[in-house]
Amino acid sequence: MTHETSSRMTRRALLGAFAATAVTAAPSYTKAAGFLRGAGDIRRLRMTSPRTGESIDTIYWIEGDYIRDAVEEIALFMRDWRTNDVHDIDLRTMDIMAAAHNLLDSDEPYMLLSGYRSPKTNAMLRRRSSGVAKNSRHLYGQAADLRLRSRSVHQMYKAARACKGGGVGKYSGSDFVHMDCGPVRSWGS
Repeated sequence: MTHETSSRMTRRALLGAFAATAVTAAPSYTKAAGFLRGAGDIRRLRMTSPRTGESIDTIYWIEGDYIRDAVEEIALFMRDWRTNDVHDIDLRTMDIMAAAHNLLDSDEPYMLLSGYRSPKTNAMLRRRSSGVAKNSRHLYGQAADLRLRSRSVHQMYKAARACKGGGVGKYSGSDFVHMDCGPVRSWGS
């Protein structure tokens, strides 16, 4: 082995170590996107809504680019079904949802219980339940409450927590998991 070959290998090893460190040190949001890397060059969301009877199965990201029409379609699907108000859905929330779904290895679409919530809807829900946050991430298109019949709440909770991309709430009594792109935290039983 020549000195030149040895230097290249060392340089390559150094670059590899740097890349691994950069990924580890990157903001936690990228951890959710990291779980999507093994899925190929696409990101996909599949959901049904028991509230509207609608369903969606869309690829919203291909080879590093978000597809604007698909992102808008997701925002329309995740609208406040009570008021029909539509709000942009944070791309990080979409990525967390897609990454958790991939980890669960299920072909079943998510059942979306709540996506965006208008201030009017959030205030009404707060009057009915002490578990609804005054400044909920749902108000900003940054959260989703989801269910899968083929997976337990605990399984979904563990998958979403593994993404380390935001908040994860386990609501076993109501049979759903909350996922958001806020600070990494978890709660529930």
